[in-house]
Amino acid sequence: MQVTETLNEGLKRAYKLMLTAQELDDKVNEKLAEAKPEIEMKGFRKGKVPMPLLKKQFGERLMGEAMQETIDGAMTKHFEESGDRPALQPEVKMTNEDWKEGDDVHVELSYEKLPEIPEVDLASVSLERMVAKADAAAVDEALNSLAESAQDFKAREEGAAAQDGDQVVFDFVGKVDGEAFEGGAAEDYPLVLGSGQFIPGFEEQLTGVKAGEEKDVTVSFPEDYQAENLAGKEAVFACTVKEVKEPVAAVVDDEMAKKFGAEDLAGLKGQIAERLEAEYAGAARAVLKRGLLDKLDDLVTFELPPSLVDAEAKQIAHQLWHEENPEVHDHDHGSVETTDEHIKLAERRVRLGLLLAELGQKAKVEVTDAEMTQAIMNQARQYPGQERQFFEFVQQNAQMQQQLRAPIFEDKVVDYICELATVTEKEVSKDDLQKAVEAMEDDD
Repeated sequence: MQVTETLNEGLKRAYKLMLTAQELDDKVNEKLAEAKPEIEMKGFRKGKVPMPLLKKQFGERLMGEAMQETIDGAMTKHFEESGDRPALQPEVKMTNEDWKEGDDVHVELSYEKLPEIPEVDLASVSLERMVAKADAAAVDEALNSLAESAQDFKAREEGAAAQDGDQVVFDFVGKVDGEAFEGGAAEDYPLVLGSGQFIPGFEEQLTGVKAGEEKDVTVSFPEDYQAENLAGKEAVFACTVKEVKEPVAAVVDDEMAKKFGAEDLAGLKGQIAERLEAEYAGAARAVLKRGLLDKLDDLVTFELPPSLVDAEAKQIAHQLWHEENPEVHDHDHGSVETTDEHIKLAERRVRLGLLLAELGQKAKVEVTDAEMTQAIMNQARQYPGQERQFFEFVQQNAQMQQQLRAPIFEDKVVDYICELATVTEKEVSKDDLQKAVEAMEDDD
């Protein structure tokens, strides 16, 4: 096959490939010869069918296969010899669309190649890792939050009126058009006023009730209520209030600690400190990673494939548009224009993505099956009851697999770089760490 270069401009490459009619015919004959020993036809023993008859019977079908295999082989050979790695799927187009048997085949091949990534002296990179400890004040703050979440209720004084946040224990029977309906009655039901457990307007009408009081609550079911027989209809609930209780925060002691799985209060404090410091470490890692990426972005400069930058800029613009228009959940909207800001951010992402990929490849960084399984499991938890379907979806979707694999690979490359770089630790307060995180997010 003849290969002629037609474009060599920056990272753009284009070639003309010509497969002669004789080469194609030879390839078809080669395939027929390979298959001949296993072919049987009426009037001929197995493997004894004459080649002209085989060619008449199977030649047309094999012609397409031979053409595709030869072109694919020529492309593979070209990339092996040139060392080019296409940034995106190469564009392959047959130019003589009126081709007929006996004609040469003319094909155009075009692509953008990935650039040569310059060497980076990772040992010269200096980074600072922030270290924050969980002090007593932070642990006590978390303890108090736990106490609020573990709140109990105690009876108010006799004759006290229910307030927002109180728990009202009551019996009720709901009726629509004077008829009780299924699921509209209960006894000794504990309802926290303001919790939004009941349909709109219900809880507000119980504000001010007292123990022993009877009250009719009139509400209308929403038009989109799940029970169609009740949707949009007015209902009257006959309520009998039995108790009115006020919220009481749990006492921070050994007994509360046991409710959260600790042996005693000291043990719970230790667990809280560990959890807080794990959160701080996660935040500090994010700041460290951002600092590393900023330094790498300053250290390296190389030409970027325009197609990758354009695709990334469009994705960024589309994502930001949806963040600014959260009410639109589908993609049935007009085109989103990319700005210079989108392009600048896209260039940074593409540059760092290519650099990290190169460093990871040279260091033989790999994402293990166990790491992928864990990532899929973590993602599947967002779809309770549909975990199996999610697993099957990921198994059948290469793009989704890549979306899950990419951040794991990136984090492992970051770890690899940090092992070679000079990393010093700096002890900071929780507030200083928080400010660093906020500053990082403001720059995004």
